[in-house]
Amino acid sequence: MFEHRQNKMDELIKENEDFRRIYDRHQELDKRVTAAELGTAPMEDLALNQLKKEKLWAKDRLAMFMDAVQA
Repeated sequence: MFEHRQNKMDELIKENEDFRRIYDRHQELDKRVTAAELGTAPMEDLALNQLKKEKLWAKDRLAMFMDAVQA
């Protein structure tokens, strides 16, 4: 995620508590979605779709943070 802006992301993780909180939540959701898709943590489709939506929301928020910093 955001490989082309890894340095800026690392800086924000260290310096911005809100960014770090959203980043950590995104990472947690990513692990849960992956586990569900691989079948190691089965869940209903509706629950999986909700996790995916929340993960996308977190990614969008992170992108907004990064865009605001670069502006």
